[in-house]
Amino acid sequence: MEIKEGSQREKLRKAKKRVADLKGYYGHLAAYIAVNTFISVAKIIGNINNGETFSEAFFDFNTFAVWVFWGIGLFFHTIKIFSLNPLFGRDWEEKQIQKFMEEDRRESEKFR
Repeated sequence: MEIKEGSQREKLRKAKKRVADLKGYYGHLAAYIAVNTFISVAKIIGNINNGETFSEAFFDFNTFAVWVFWGIGLFFHTIKIFSLNPLFGRDWEEKQIQKFMEEDRRESEKFR
């Protein structure tokens, strides 16, 4: 019975961590959109005030540079949160944990 309760506590702990990670991700996404929108609008308005046309100001790479570079970080955050990493996903972690636990079990049995 105690093992079942411990297992339930562990599941609850993992679920709470997952929710906290997801909440952090959505905060990151909201900040990405809000900050980059503000920067882009400010950049476009500044370029228009400096004599550029709207299309020149809008299609200037510097207008979207922060979107691109911050987007790379957000992309990796997305991969981590939604377990989209084909190399080191959740299955890989679980397999490695099981592998190391089995090795430890075998090592401890040698000395019995």
